[in-house]
Amino acid sequence: MKKAIFVVSITLSAIVLINCHAPVKTSTTDNIRQYILDENALFARQLEVMSDLIRGRAEQEQVQHAFAALRHNYKKMEWAVAYYMPETARFTNGPALDEIEAEENTILEAEGLQVLEEYLYPVPDTSRTAEMLRMIKKLSNKSLAIRTYFEANTISLPQIMDALRSQVFRIITLGITGFDTPVSGTGLTESAWALEGIAGILDQLKPQLQYQDKADTLLTKIAAARTVLAAAGDRNHFNYLDFITSHANRISEELYLLRIAENIPAVAVTKAIRDNAPTLFAADAFNPDAFVPGSEYKQSADKAALGKMLFSNPVLSGNGSRSCATCHQSERAFTDGLKTATAIAGGSLSRNTPSLNYSNFQHGQFWDMRRPDLETQAEDVITNKQEMHGSLADISQKLNADIAYKSLFKKIYKTDTIATWQLQNVLAAYIRSLSVFSSGFDRYMRGEKTAMTASQQQGFNLFTGKGKCATCHFIPLFNGTVPPDFTKTEAEVLGVASDFTNKKPDTDRGRGYLHGTIPQLQNAFKTPTLRNIAQTAPYMHHGGYQTLQQVMTFYNKGGGTGLGFKTDNQTLPADQLQLTQEETDKIIDFMQALTDTPQ
Repeated sequence: MKKAIFVVSITLSAIVLINCHAPVKTSTTDNIRQYILDENALFARQLEVMSDLIRGRAEQEQVQHAFAALRHNYKKMEWAVAYYMPETARFTNGPALDEIEAEENTILEAEGLQVLEEYLYPVPDTSRTAEMLRMIKKLSNKSLAIRTYFEANTISLPQIMDALRSQVFRIITLGITGFDTPVSGTGLTESAWALEGIAGILDQLKPQLQYQDKADTLLTKIAAARTVLAAAGDRNHFNYLDFITSHANRISEELYLLRIAENIPAVAVTKAIRDNAPTLFAADAFNPDAFVPGSEYKQSADKAALGKMLFSNPVLSGNGSRSCATCHQSERAFTDGLKTATAIAGGSLSRNTPSLNYSNFQHGQFWDMRRPDLETQAEDVITNKQEMHGSLADISQKLNADIAYKSLFKKIYKTDTIATWQLQNVLAAYIRSLSVFSSGFDRYMRGEKTAMTASQQQGFNLFTGKGKCATCHFIPLFNGTVPPDFTKTEAEVLGVASDFTNKKPDTDRGRGYLHGTIPQLQNAFKTPTLRNIAQTAPYMHHGGYQTLQQVMTFYNKGGGTGLGFKTDNQTLPADQLQLTQEETDKIIDFMQALTDTPQ
């Protein structure tokens, strides 16, 4: 059972209401708002039913059946609550983990449906009756907040279409993977309920649409997907790959085509997934500008090209002996192949050199997440006495004396002098350009069916299902940045051993060094991407695991707790995965399909 988690978050810009013409009557959005209110009323009533059953100590089957009905009610309106009220959604159906606001030294108690689920499965824990009733009371308060919001606020058609699209992405990344049903294991069933909620809104919209045939096509595809999910049975044997490519992606595409055909404008806010991406796996789906610290830092080809030049320039180090490329080697997916990094004066540092590939899609840099973005990461590395031992001011002075560099910076930033923030920005821009999404997995998801072998396809299904890997390494970034909004990045406490023999725990406190008074953050480390992992051995924050086979053995045993270590704050489930050697080999084979080469 997970006990606590740390997230670094950024605030999504306020949703902008768009007053553009769309061929749908104004009253339709009011009808949809009422539809949400009606679903919430059912949710509130079901909470009362749950309370009565728990107070009356009803039979296990009756209580769990009532809980399933409660989840059903929520899933049908989840698309709206998660979109318009993300904080309310977090405490209605978020992970059963305390939320840590590290900068404020604040711990928010876990609450919601997932906490209640842990009390009810595999059998109701009658010793926790008081806690169950308290959790139901909290959920009733959330239901009241939902009612208050949708009674007081209008919603727009562009927002509705955007929210439905996000819900499809949520189903792919959190629903079918079992992220929000870790104990009951009902993720596939509940994903069908989430699709039912989307279909209900489309039924409301359809009479007012100009292209009702497109709505019919979409509804037909949703019905087919629900049928597949209803017949799924065991989550360990479900064909996740086929469901995503044959059903979920097709629904996403049809939603996109419907919005375009109806001339419904996109919501004018910068998001991680571009509005013109038909699916989550489209070639240019991810927008790097959603992860920059400000508008002046936006990505450009010129910035990336200049950053590439500087990346290999030893001017960045204090004694001119090394560059970024010294430790981040392109042929090793921008790692160095060493157990831990080499210090500039000799000797070794305490942590493994992380890959730079796809590192821009996270809200926390370094293993301990001590910097929020790539710009501040560059500053940290350059000025670190053990790494580069340089000075941004000195580097800027040297570059300002170089006519060629000065001209290139002026072309981009329109200034006569190179500022230190510009130096940081071009280095970050080069790193952002390394996320190319051209692996065999990416090409397969875009329709190239020969891009993954049969073994790799089976490996993906095991990765997503029995292995539960996708509940921490989220599809499609395969890191800890939480979909579908991608505004938070997770760290986990795994209970990692000092090395692959798994005989004693590692002593690195991770985020605990920065937040010594927060127990949940001791030994917590960022969840890195698995993209290009075949090229980045050795593994883990300390480089203590030499092969992917060793890493899989650690996870298969349930992490540190499964190995017998005392890890009271472990967030990795301690249950053994029971993966066979053949299944493990297929998961590793799938991870080979995540390799790509930046151009």
